[in-house]
Amino acid sequence: MIKPELLMPAGNVEKLKYAIKYGADAVYLGVVDFSLRAMRKGELITMENLIEAISTAHQMGARAYLTLNIFGFNSDIKALENCMDKIVESNPDALIISDPGIMRLAQKYMPNTHIHVSTQANILNYEAVKFWQDMGATRCILARELPIKDVAEIKSKVPDMELECFIHGAQCVSFSGRCLLSDYMTGGERKANSGNCSQPCRWSYKLLEETRPGEYQEIIQDEKGTHILSTKDLCLVNHLKEMIEAGIDSFKVEGRTKSLYYVSAVAKAYREAIDEVYKNPNTDTSKYFEELLKVGNRGYTTGFYLGDGEYPADGYSYDISKGLAGADFLCEVWGKEGEYYKIKTKNKFFKNEDIEIITPSEKFVTQATEIKDLKGEEQELANTNHELLVKFTKEPKEYEWALVRTVGIKGSTLEKESCACS
Repeated sequence: MIKPELLMPAGNVEKLKYAIKYGADAVYLGVVDFSLRAMRKGELITMENLIEAISTAHQMGARAYLTLNIFGFNSDIKALENCMDKIVESNPDALIISDPGIMRLAQKYMPNTHIHVSTQANILNYEAVKFWQDMGATRCILARELPIKDVAEIKSKVPDMELECFIHGAQCVSFSGRCLLSDYMTGGERKANSGNCSQPCRWSYKLLEETRPGEYQEIIQDEKGTHILSTKDLCLVNHLKEMIEAGIDSFKVEGRTKSLYYVSAVAKAYREAIDEVYKNPNTDTSKYFEELLKVGNRGYTTGFYLGDGEYPADGYSYDISKGLAGADFLCEVWGKEGEYYKIKTKNKFFKNEDIEIITPSEKFVTQATEIKDLKGEEQELANTNHELLVKFTKEPKEYEWALVRTVGIKGSTLEKESCACS
């Protein structure tokens, strides 16, 4: 039985570093023009800093996979060919590809680089895996529509091929992500298969009868609401034993557009859970599920993995379209000046209020006994989007990587919404 790789998203350079520090064995990253996620915040990964980003991952002891998984038109192929020198120089550990034309181009310029076939290729059976193996791929990222038993059968039929499966994160209502709804709803300006999905499946819809203009009717399904296309998020932390026994080589977390806090907290939870379950398959993972309630989610589901090719009826998020977190992310710790820690706040908190600090190796409750602005003036609270100096009653050992959040899990809605994973 192999110990699977934990593969985390790296939406920008900062998230790449935190993902690795918090436990990722590997990260996947993409540049805007050739990846299915168009990033808008942080130190974006571009052709100019791609070499630095992948080098950083390698220096931190992790593998880095470059996503080139758009479905390319002739113009995309020409543009990619013009960039191949920089991609070759960046030296990724593998390329994630869905388009056979891009795969052919990659094999021409990078014949010794591993190729991972994207989940966009809709790989559902062992013959498809054998096909991609014959084409020179070393790993297949299986479709999310597969139950675990089918994954295990594929591994038994093609044992020398690496298999990667999603274990956590947002899901697309379309089949393996092949969707034209965003293209249609935005007049072709936001193409999902070119990395710029506007997520219309998360929008709230009403029905309009053409002879009654202005009279909008709610679209109701089982009296639960109107977000009829919005799926809950995938969470398989309570089923790692079955996933490991199926022979999966890599556990993948979705989320290149998610926050730095999300990437760090999810990596920490799965790193610790995988390590425990690998040592003791009967480990109770409920505490890690509770940790995952503290990051943004639309309620959790096990998706297709526990069924027989059917999506669970309770797998849709009718009530909410935006992910809600059970804990508020309060601040990052940026450095230390004497007895004080320099922080950048995301949400406000008060002096002497209970707060929770997480680092790659720790998690504990503490309080900020003193809060000062950078001029040294005392503050009663750390306000949103401020740089401040604070003293903690208990100090983090790895303060350079410390993140601060509220204590506990707020609200009962998330816990009810999320029961499908337990």
